[in-house]
Amino acid sequence: MTPVGNRTATGTADVPVVSCLGVPVTAHTREGAARRVVHRALHLRDAREAHRTGDAEEAAAPEGSDVHLCNAYTLALGDRDPDLLRTLRQAFLNLADGQPVVWANQLLHRGTALPRRRVYGPDLMLDVLSMSQGTGLRHYLLGSTPEVLATLQRELRRRFPRALIAGACSPPFRSLTAQELREQEEDIRARGADIVWVGLGTPLQDHRAAEISAALPVVTVAVGAAFDFIAGNKRQAPAWMQNGGLEWVFRLACEPRRLWRRYLFGNARFVGGVVRQAALRTAPGASAPTGRPSDAGAALAGRRERTR
Repeated sequence: MTPVGNRTATGTADVPVVSCLGVPVTAHTREGAARRVVHRALHLRDAREAHRTGDAEEAAAPEGSDVHLCNAYTLALGDRDPDLLRTLRQAFLNLADGQPVVWANQLLHRGTALPRRRVYGPDLMLDVLSMSQGTGLRHYLLGSTPEVLATLQRELRRRFPRALIAGACSPPFRSLTAQELREQEEDIRARGADIVWVGLGTPLQDHRAAEISAALPVVTVAVGAAFDFIAGNKRQAPAWMQNGGLEWVFRLACEPRRLWRRYLFGNARFVGGVVRQAALRTAPGASAPTGRPSDAGAALAGRRERTR
């Protein structure tokens, strides 16, 4: 894959933005999502350089952009966690990482042409690494264990020899102090990173991706378990289970103690939220779906995409 011109953007007529449990989700295809991330990173790199050299038209430094991979659990958690919902509503870009999210959007927004497949976190990461080869974009890996990060870097360099890995950080499995967070951001800045892949688990990774993009003019991507999957530390569900929306069954079978509560309560809350949203949209006096942002949060996301 190679970068091309920026033809589509979140919130434009080319790519619909639809609301799912109050979160604005951009209906990108797999390739479109990767191109969007690469183009945004290139834009921010150019803006940083223009600001550094004084060639920028405005004095303000460029602002970063956070990207979130939203599956059913993420949206269910946002449905009961106001802080996470606020983070996702204010995000630069949300993508449908779970096949059930794709199906829910098709149900809720029947009048809108939407992709039939999800944007899977590991696929997005691999596609962006591939597209970024030869562009000079620099990647930073944040999360997981030192062992997984070392294996992941070897695998990425094997697959994409011309991709640039600027650095990696395995933070301790505890709450970090304000000083530690600042040092983490300074390391990202010092290494000249353009894209920061954040694999800390939901919702921590979503909040941290938003914080880093607010502090630094970079693209951050909250990418879930992609580090473990690409490094080979965890097995991925067979393609037929992924395409059939049954990946959660496979993961539950692999890690029942860790994941049973997430899927038992999270899946139920997601289905309930979709039913509730569908009922509201079909209630007497409700406006017909348009495929554009349908709530204040989605509208905010559309404005933010156009201005950042």
